[in-house]
Amino acid sequence: MLGPIFFNIFVGYMCCEIKCNLSKFEDDTKLNGVADTLEGRPVIQRDLNRLERWACANCMKFNKTKCKVLHLGQGNPKHKLGDEWIESSPEEKDLGVLVDEKLRRNNPRHQYRLGVDLLGSSSAEKDLGVLVDNKLSMSRQCVLVAKKANGILGCIKKSMASRSREVILPLYSALVRPHLDNYVQFWAPQLKKDRELLKRGKWRATRRIRGLEHLSYEERLRELGLFSLEKRRLRGDLINA
Repeated sequence: MLGPIFFNIFVGYMCCEIKCNLSKFEDDTKLNGVADTLEGRPVIQRDLNRLERWACANCMKFNKTKCKVLHLGQGNPKHKLGDEWIESSPEEKDLGVLVDEKLRRNNPRHQYRLGVDLLGSSSAEKDLGVLVDNKLSMSRQCVLVAKKANGILGCIKKSMASRSREVILPLYSALVRPHLDNYVQFWAPQLKKDRELLKRGKWRATRRIRGLEHLSYEERLRELGLFSLEKRRLRGDLINA
């Protein structure tokens, strides 16, 4: 009971001087800001410095191996070369001469620090269980969800000999469908290929039920009294709205 209260007291003043948006969780902190101008980058860096000072003042340390920078937007100065992300280095040899980062302060590919450590860039990161990439595309998240759902369906197929409706339908509803519905209002698929990928799991589950193999996907849904994934997403949107 006292844990949440102590947590709120402890981190309550973390954001007192923070200019950017700060999201605080029990074991996670997210800082996000707009850096569409050269002046925007120092604002983010100053907030990172404030977070580091807060951690030091409270005898804490950020796990810097898990601290990543996700640069959003096609026009972001920190971007790709072709399909590959360019790794940054604090120093490199050039014609036998070791050149450090202090000579690259005006380089448009800005890199942020947390304390004395440079923060690495990432093309995609999980945010509360949802994989978000630098293009804000949810295709990778759809692939992960479909893979997890198909894996569970495979386990059900191997472990359950019965194909009756009374067995398969409750297992699908309890073990598979939550993965297809969890936070779907945020990562709802926008591309046809992603929608088809997610639908394939439900198609497999309903087709496995004995006596429904000869029916089409839509007919199986009607027979079982189920909504399609598209209708479930629409229903969820209307409830949240």
